[in-house]
Amino acid sequence: MEILLEVWGDFACFTQPWSKVERLSAPFPTPSAARGILSSIYMKPAEFTWQINRIEVLNPIQYIGFKRNEVKCTVSNSPIYSDDNDVRTQRQTIALKDVRYRIAASILPRPAFAGKEAQLYAQALRRIRCGKAYAQPGLGLREFVGYFEESDLTRAPIDQDLDAGLMVYDIFDQKDPGVQKKAHPRLALYHAVMKKGVIQVPPYDSPEVMKGEFMC
Repeated sequence: MEILLEVWGDFACFTQPWSKVERLSAPFPTPSAARGILSSIYMKPAEFTWQINRIEVLNPIQYIGFKRNEVKCTVSNSPIYSDDNDVRTQRQTIALKDVRYRIAASILPRPAFAGKEAQLYAQALRRIRCGKAYAQPGLGLREFVGYFEESDLTRAPIDQDLDAGLMVYDIFDQKDPGVQKKAHPRLALYHAVMKKGVIQVPPYDSPEVMKGEFMC
């Protein structure tokens, strides 16, 4: 069983780790970003995790460049004053514009889940159809707002092939029981290839997903 979600927005920026200073977006969402969008709508970390099956690009891939004001320090309980030159910095961003994607995902119940899987799907669909979310989805960056609806499959993916090379799959091991409290970062990569506008995403346990060591 799958959930089919369409998400769109004016801008998106799915930054890869190696282009964090001057932000350069990947050509389409990473599985981690797609999972984040779904989790902002419906999540129960103690009961299930989302498995992204595929991502379909529905609008042509278009880039736009602009500069954004950012802060160089980590947000804390103390206020940050944007007029402080030691805190503020201006960075170049190469983002995507006029984006629309279809995300196909499945719900993977955790071993401790004692209910029925169909109940999780039913609740997820109710929230999607009513437009409910715990937080408004962001398309890579929080200020790039994403809008969503259940897909009716009327839009076809773009007719384009693209080899995006190695792309971030996720930064957490979704089977780590610590995800309920304090998860340990574990970077995973996969070879992202788009064929006829469709990116097939392998399961996390697949040998196609290259996993690193746990990071403290």
